[in-house]
Amino acid sequence: MKGLIIGCALLAALPVVCLAADEGGGRPLVSAEVQTQTAHWLRLQREGRLASPHPQVSTPAERELALQRWLDSHKHPIPEFFEQDAGGELGD
Repeated sequence: MKGLIIGCALLAALPVVCLAADEGGGRPLVSAEVQTQTAHWLRLQREGRLASPHPQVSTPAERELALQRWLDSHKHPIPEFFEQDAGGELGD
């Protein structure tokens, strides 16, 4: 019975605590611009703050192989449309 009374008293005091917390900072709890982790990492990448001091270079042989893969990718014709059932079925 004593636990029930204490629980009700805490629930009754909750709005007062929330109001006091809201008035203290003067700023909203959620900022106007919600920043996801993806947006954070994209911003770091864009600004270059976490860029490696060692630039990545490729050898002439690696560049030649990459160019050849790109050229070979144009040998396959792009179909006018894709068959709906060509990808198989999902198992139940």
